[in-house]
Amino acid sequence: MSINSLPPLKPIQIKERLSVLYIEHGQLDVLDGAFVVVDQNGVRTHIPVGGVACLMLEPGTRVSHPACALAARVGTLLVWIGEAGVRLYSAGQPGGARSDKLLYQARLALDDTLRLKVVRKMYALRFGEESPHRRSVEQLRGIEGARVRETYKRIAAKYGIEWVARNYDTSDWDKGDLPNRCLSAATSCLYGVTEAAVLAAGYAPAIGFIHTGKPLSFVYDVADVYKFDIVVPLAFRIAARCPANPEQQVRLACRDVFRESKLLEKIIPGIEEMLAAGEIEPPERFEEQVGPAIPNPESIGDVGHRS
Repeated sequence: MSINSLPPLKPIQIKERLSVLYIEHGQLDVLDGAFVVVDQNGVRTHIPVGGVACLMLEPGTRVSHPACALAARVGTLLVWIGEAGVRLYSAGQPGGARSDKLLYQARLALDDTLRLKVVRKMYALRFGEESPHRRSVEQLRGIEGARVRETYKRIAAKYGIEWVARNYDTSDWDKGDLPNRCLSAATSCLYGVTEAAVLAAGYAPAIGFIHTGKPLSFVYDVADVYKFDIVVPLAFRIAARCPANPEQQVRLACRDVFRESKLLEKIIPGIEEMLAAGEIEPPERFEEQVGPAIPNPESIGDVGHRS
């Protein structure tokens, strides 16, 4: 029986997936309907792509057309990154932003009053307290920056790290200071799974509220809510041990802590909570609009099965 004649796969919901996997120096392909990575020696490693939220593709990775198509069908984000995740070159996700969600997000971002409400909610979720009243977005951004610098210092001191500032040089990565290298590796993991969740929910990564003008502005907004609770302490803890391969240790630790903290269960409801602070009704769904990136049709089969 041809793979195309089989019933469609029922996608696994984002919250039930493994957060992120990194792939380097291999050919990403499809064999007998399954995702495989073939290394230079011809060794095949199967990947349960339908159960992964995001695949990070490092230098030395080649991706076939069938592999991209399969990732699109099962709703897995493919992200092309630099070595150690210090740069993001491109990303692709099926479905893109849904028109109703995109219009809702854009209306909130374009209206100064509504945008301020959303920013205040993000501030409250991030710091556990209401933001100062009668402050503009720019003023809140300045207050946030000062608090962030102090938070870095406090967490670094907890783990015995000598901290100067958040800084790194991607052109001379291996000679950069260890804490910043660990932080960059950790935040790249967080940004990858956050972008996958943003796209799966039907929103646009570029339409931000605190961050603006960048392809991942909204991803940074959402990820920052969770960053200091999850990845910053993890990065400093690993930096304090001075491991031989810090980036690898950070990735493995991120994989575990994302699952333990149930991060993927929190992000999409968190996005809805942040945007709901604008106190406007989302537009009605259009009949002809593109469906969600990861649909959830009624079925008699379990997730991950054909039915």
